[in-house]
Amino acid sequence: MKRLKWGVLSTSKFSMNHMIPAIQASKTSSLHAIASRNPDKAKRIAADLNIPVSYGSYEELLADESIDAIYNPLPNHLHVPWTIKSLEAGKHVLCEKPIGLDCNEAEKLLQKSREFPDLRVMEAFMYRFHPQWEKAKKLIENREIGTLQSVHSVFTYYNDDAENVRNKPNMGGGGLMDIGCYCISLSRYLFGKEPDTVLGKLDMDAEFDVDSKASGILTFGDKTATFTCSTRMHNHQHVTIFGTDGIIEIETPFSPTGNKIVGIIITKNGERQRLEFDPINQYRVQVDAFCGSILHDTAVPTPLEDAVANMKVIDAIFKSDKERTSVQM
Repeated sequence: MKRLKWGVLSTSKFSMNHMIPAIQASKTSSLHAIASRNPDKAKRIAADLNIPVSYGSYEELLADESIDAIYNPLPNHLHVPWTIKSLEAGKHVLCEKPIGLDCNEAEKLLQKSREFPDLRVMEAFMYRFHPQWEKAKKLIENREIGTLQSVHSVFTYYNDDAENVRNKPNMGGGGLMDIGCYCISLSRYLFGKEPDTVLGKLDMDAEFDVDSKASGILTFGDKTATFTCSTRMHNHQHVTIFGTDGIIEIETPFSPTGNKIVGIIITKNGERQRLEFDPINQYRVQVDAFCGSILHDTAVPTPLEDAVANMKVIDAIFKSDKERTSVQM
């Protein structure tokens, strides 16, 4: 099978810890180059991570005609601009979430992508590629817990680093954009449709001017999804899915470690059953799924339309908090 050559924009810690190892472990990929605005840093990291080529600018990397696909883990405000530049350079793009700063920017990318029908673009929501989520979705579709009624999700961590991009408002920082987007995405994924109304409440950090805690209620007809995310709380993540006949709990829904068995718990008729899943690198599975769409000329698993829809809900959370009312979608 052909291996697609990848280039990585930036030397972010996230890409070095997660996506670079995933690309290197993929059977459909080879990591060809990495770029940084600091040539010496790019060269050093390329040597440390066994990456053949380093570039001292993003433009140089995009000019490399041997590169097939780009991974874009840049700060949020650079997602759309550099994804568009990558498309214009003839590259497929896997871009980190959230896809943009707002729905208008995401829609701009969607429209631009349609000028390049032979190129693939996908938002990198890696959680959807873990078998535990595929199983949870199937359990719901098969009505193993009856009719889906409500979903509650929590995703928190503590980060008070003033230099971290997640605490910089001009870069699209804040908890809602960084981790709340997962809670919104999974709610839409499980219900299989878009919400009717959105109600949001944000707590703003006085020092950084970004949301340090965000909570929301999404309605899907007479069904609901609720969530809380925070960058100023103890590390925690959990999803509980309520049906008329049972409950599904996903213990580590977003970032299970690659060497740890994870499980989901099904409660029905007073009995609890734990389904276990062997360790798997969901980032690698995501890379292979994205590459598969390129190699086999098929649609990507999560199209840009899904990314635009997710940004629309994020925008509605911000609007709801500002106007102190629910927002009709």
